[in-house]
Amino acid sequence: QVQLVESGGGLVQAGGSLRLSCAASGTIFSIDAMGWYRQAPGKQRELVATITSNGLTNYADSVKGRFTISRDNAKNTVTLQMNSLKPEDTAVYYCNAFIKYWDYVWRRERDYWGQGTQVTVSS
Repeated sequence: QVQLVESGGGLVQAGGSLRLSCAASGTIFSIDAMGWYRQAPGKQRELVATITSNGLTNYADSVKGRFTISRDNAKNTVTLQMNSLKPEDTAVYYCNAFIKYWDYVWRRERDYWGQGTQVTVSS
């Protein structure tokens, strides 16, 4: 009943910028925290940035000052603006959201993940 769809990945040179977007759709009642995670080859998935429903943000130390997370509660979207990209930012980026949704007449909640989008930064 609910899905997250990401867009915006690609190949960029070091120092460049990319913008990732994620849209949640379905029988959504409300969305709590939303965020972005990434997983590089051979490494565990790690937090990049999160944002609460009232706009409080949290960033990994490695991206502070370079990445900005934002959300549009009316559109159920979250965006990650990535500037000054480095080769070590290369990874598959995943959107995440804790969503409360309608399942027929029942209200349920769970964590959802997007399918992932590849970001490659060349040196």
